[in-house]
Amino acid sequence: MDNSRHNQHSGSAAPSMRGHLGRSFPSSHSLASIVSPGASTPNSAWSANEWHRGSPNTTPPSSGLASPDLKAKLLAEDGSISPIEESLDSRGPTAAVIAYHNPQILVNVVDLNEQRVAAWNSAHLPIHEEGLLKVVRIARDGTLDATVSLSRLARPLEVKARQPNLVFSTKVVESIAEADIIFICVNTPTKTQGLGAGSMADVSAVESASRTVAKHAKTGAIIVEKSTVPCGTARMIQDILRHYRPDTNFEVLSNPEFLAEGTAVENLMHPDRILIGSARSLPGLQAAAVLKDVYAAWVPTARIVTVNTFSSELAKLVANTMLAQRISSINAVSAMCEEIGLGADVDDVSLAIGKDGRLGPKFLQAGVGFGGSCFEKDILNLAYLARELHLDVVADYWLAILRVNEDQRQRFARNVVRELNGSLRGKKIGVLGFAFKDGTNDTRNSIAVHIIKDLASEMPQEIAIFDPGCAADEILEEIQKIGLNQAQLDRVKICSSWRDCVQDASAVCILTQWKQFRGQELGNAAAKSPKPTGHGLAAHAHDSFFSETGIMGLEKLSWQEATTPSDDPLGRLKPLPPCPTDCSRCGVHQNQVQVDEAMDWVEAAGMMQEPRWIFDGRNIVNQVELQSLGFRVRGIGKGIQ
Repeated sequence: MDNSRHNQHSGSAAPSMRGHLGRSFPSSHSLASIVSPGASTPNSAWSANEWHRGSPNTTPPSSGLASPDLKAKLLAEDGSISPIEESLDSRGPTAAVIAYHNPQILVNVVDLNEQRVAAWNSAHLPIHEEGLLKVVRIARDGTLDATVSLSRLARPLEVKARQPNLVFSTKVVESIAEADIIFICVNTPTKTQGLGAGSMADVSAVESASRTVAKHAKTGAIIVEKSTVPCGTARMIQDILRHYRPDTNFEVLSNPEFLAEGTAVENLMHPDRILIGSARSLPGLQAAAVLKDVYAAWVPTARIVTVNTFSSELAKLVANTMLAQRISSINAVSAMCEEIGLGADVDDVSLAIGKDGRLGPKFLQAGVGFGGSCFEKDILNLAYLARELHLDVVADYWLAILRVNEDQRQRFARNVVRELNGSLRGKKIGVLGFAFKDGTNDTRNSIAVHIIKDLASEMPQEIAIFDPGCAADEILEEIQKIGLNQAQLDRVKICSSWRDCVQDASAVCILTQWKQFRGQELGNAAAKSPKPTGHGLAAHAHDSFFSETGIMGLEKLSWQEATTPSDDPLGRLKPLPPCPTDCSRCGVHQNQVQVDEAMDWVEAAGMMQEPRWIFDGRNIVNQVELQSLGFRVRGIGKGIQ
């Protein structure tokens, strides 16, 4: 299939509940999801904002060949908050979790990209999110009968098998025709040419998907926009529906996603809010109530917020912009801490202001800047809207967030060059981390790629890159987009281990806060953390039926008693579908060099060349300990006394 057809139907469709806005959900109900195929977006210079390099593709990478294997969340993390937590459009996790929690509802996820659909039906999902594979397996494949015997239970419990209710296919028209609720989750990149190029969102894929929905949706179907879109998109969808079906009434809802990549499944399981926007008419409110009941299967109703459609669309853009604003704010403070020169520490400042209940501690972790596909795109979209409303001061205010972000990463690259005596010639630079944040294989608009471009302009002997979550071909593809000449590209090497990355390097730059980079001591401490205390079961629990939430409680109890951790402690999961003998993804996993191994900084010290600089762009290493090993360490916002 050509890319134009892919773009035409990229998106995701929501659960189909019923055609007459009812409140009951029989097992025949189905959800249709049109999912993004992952077509690339051409890069070009921003015409509206000269400090931007190009529009990030908002479709996740089509493969995660080198992503770490998905593991059950058995162990407590260290509690640190990533400085970069971006929302992502719905590309599978939402549909999977709806199916997971609502076994009575059939969820059809449809896409014209056959390879992507095949990946969703395999053991190798096209995106890496911790816990997603298990959720998909339960809903897609169904489960087996299981008997649970625990010391704290008076008798064994029988957990009944469940039938599969999550389907991935290319049957776009058929799935739309039978759906009661249709979620449109398509790519909305920044325009690269024409009016608003460099700032305005391109909603052509939404238009195309809406036309397909208008032609084939059954009467009474609810249409839900999931994509991040400009204000007024729901009205545009409604106009398209009326054009093709003037005698049929469809309700259009806005239901933006507020997920952080790397923790998307956890965010969906335990969201802080679900936002539903609708028309303020009786049919609109009824449609919103139907969608609210879908989420109410696992989300407390107090967390399901209903507003008007336009407020919902605007809230998504504003949420991402204000999160980015906090990051740029603390990064601006970090620059001041570094220049004051009296030992000011941005972490101390963050701790102090984070104790203020009006501010809170989240998104106050200084770093080398934010990347990813959402923040920059949504800020530009919001600023463009303000400019169109003749609110130039407001637009400039939002765009200043991006100016600070760019300056933060440029200062980082400048500091590397300055500390290495103003030249990188003849020196190897190691780059630890390429994904825009830990816990994901997403390389789109990564901070690392911008810094690598700046470093490559100095013509070092080599720039060695290692990331435990990204495939080498995806890293290389992203680097090839930034405009390096061949001589510069020849100096870039993708490594399969941290040892190859740091061997003979004069300096190492930590650009993604993978916990492996903190060092063996912290990595081992995390591995030895006590198992989480499980939620107890109700005294009246019976084995006749357990919700998936209740089964999760049983699993936590089983983990506490298990001698060997397992992502399937109850033995419910069916075997994964076998891969072809020549499966390239299996081959990559088999040949990986212990990507989960924690850094051994003692060993690294003996492998690196003088002056052995560590530029910690995420403030994750213990500066004092590494200095005792002979490293020179420079963090973010660490004033030198």
